[in-house]
Amino acid sequence: MYKGIRCRLCNAETTFFSEFRGNRYYRCSGCLSLMLDPQKYLSQENEKKLYEEHNNDVEDPRYQQFVTPILEKVEHRFDQGHLGLDFGAGTGPVITKLLREKGYNMELYDPFFWNDHKVLELRYDFIVCCEVIEHFHNPGKEFELLRLLLKPGGSLYCMTVVYSEDIDFGKWHYKNDPTHVFFYHERALAWIKEHYDFSAVRKEGRLIQFEV
Repeated sequence: MYKGIRCRLCNAETTFFSEFRGNRYYRCSGCLSLMLDPQKYLSQENEKKLYEEHNNDVEDPRYQQFVTPILEKVEHRFDQGHLGLDFGAGTGPVITKLLREKGYNMELYDPFFWNDHKVLELRYDFIVCCEVIEHFHNPGKEFELLRLLLKPGGSLYCMTVVYSEDIDFGKWHYKNDPTHVFFYHERALAWIKEHYDFSAVRKEGRLIQFEV
């Protein structure tokens, strides 16, 4: 039975959207995002175990190629005098590795693997979130934090697959990862921009860039 679940990004009402392998998904009436029923979120212990099973080898050329869109954006706009944060860095912080090799000053944060809250007391010129925001259990709170961590003129670079109505949800591979709990619609990106006072948002494929 539907229990009046509210969107964890914009807090609007949701309606039942689809069920897959016993998991119920809801669609937000405001930002049009999709979210897994929060009762189906994994425990922190089980979520961490799955992340530890991921093959995130920072020396893997394919992994390095995958993050190239973020690297190119950072290198185009920022230099080694700027401070960056790899938010949700995971077990294989490949972006940090590659940028540090080029002389960039990078900090790491991840609630499971790099849980040093001191880095959340700093302010950053740029933040990278590569395949992270779809894991947010409370995306409204997480984006509020990310915005606060950015200096004036800063940039937030996210990589995720944005949901659109032309996607066949039943066949969509992106939902099959049990740690993927929130799928953003383009209307959600616009909502984030306005609500958290970003000056601009741009989407290029799976790369999303928010500007302060």
